[in-house]
Amino acid sequence: MAVTEAEAYAAMLAHHKALDEGLRERADAVLAVVTSARPYAMAVVDVITYLAEEVLPHAAAEEKTIYPAAAKHADLSEMTAEHVFLSAASSRLATLTDGPAAAEQARQLADRFSAHAAKENDVLLPALLADESVDLASLLGEMHHHTEHAGTPAPAAGSQDGDLPAELLPLLLQGAAALARAGGADRACRIAASAWAALREPRPDLAAKVTAALHGLTRKVDGSVVDGPPDGASVNVDPNLDVRDMPPAERHVTIFEAYDALLPGTGFVLVNDHDPKPLGYQFEAEHAGAFTWDYLENGPEVWRVRIGRPAAAARTAEIDADAADEAPDLDVRQVSHGQRHGLIFTAYRSLRPGRGFVLVNDHDPRPLKYQFDASYAGEFTWDYLEAGPKVWRVRIGRTAV
Repeated sequence: MAVTEAEAYAAMLAHHKALDEGLRERADAVLAVVTSARPYAMAVVDVITYLAEEVLPHAAAEEKTIYPAAAKHADLSEMTAEHVFLSAASSRLATLTDGPAAAEQARQLADRFSAHAAKENDVLLPALLADESVDLASLLGEMHHHTEHAGTPAPAAGSQDGDLPAELLPLLLQGAAALARAGGADRACRIAASAWAALREPRPDLAAKVTAALHGLTRKVDGSVVDGPPDGASVNVDPNLDVRDMPPAERHVTIFEAYDALLPGTGFVLVNDHDPKPLGYQFEAEHAGAFTWDYLENGPEVWRVRIGRPAAAARTAEIDADAADEAPDLDVRQVSHGQRHGLIFTAYRSLRPGRGFVLVNDHDPRPLKYQFDASYAGEFTWDYLEAGPKVWRVRIGRTAV
């Protein structure tokens, strides 16, 4: 059924209200955790992610649709400047290390967007509704199209002309870097990898820039608090096992029970009030070679360690059984960096279901893993066989049908 002008107008108002409430709710959450003296990094990440994935793509879509149509009714330079402010302020929020300052910055972001949306609601949209030369329903459809295909870019003033993807990409990567600095490096990498997947065929020149940026972003993953994947991603989220309030005598038993319940390739984040190094020795004694141990936070008040059960351990027999049919090692160490990822994807696409090859590289190919997640989620396997410090060997396979 066709959307009427009045229905399109109401839908735009409703979307502004939803964005306003969503950002305000997340800003209030930052203030709440700061006021209660609890860790606030993840609340800040939530604000930045919401801006990157919801507010800024909406703003970019407005600059392609609503703003050109409204140019004859109002001076839009202030409106576009406010879009730029929202992007820049989210970057500043990511750099703040003081809780009250972060809460204040989040509040300012929410206040600025509320005022911005009110101006659009009170000035631009009524003018467009009254303008008989404007098809508001068509503009709404165009906005939906641009938002769905925007990835997570930050808007740029004056972006209606010229090479729009090239203009937006630096802002997207700046936002991803800000998200990584705020503790959301894993989410930042997934956003960048999604942008790469969208660009690699129509714009290989821009996709190459995203690949380079991914190598920088992935270096922040090990030192950050890794947050969960976007909704709908086929990736397991590591739950926290916080033992700080447990009696010391119960802690190790609880931790080992949690480990015993893990499926291959999954893990949990242990949260403790001291360095759990004694526990590490116990894991070495009982589960040598069958567990992973990665420090995410190393005191002085809180220690966070991701403890995992490797997927490779569960797949050893399967890999050995298929060894005779495997493709030879794909050693890319002598291949130029600009050609490596293309060569690897070509090798993957040539695989028969259930088969694989061993990638040999001179650095951790984690950026490549994010790209595989973005392009072939659920269709590939990824098992570390050797993890540095000079050589990395990863078996990449195509799942059996």
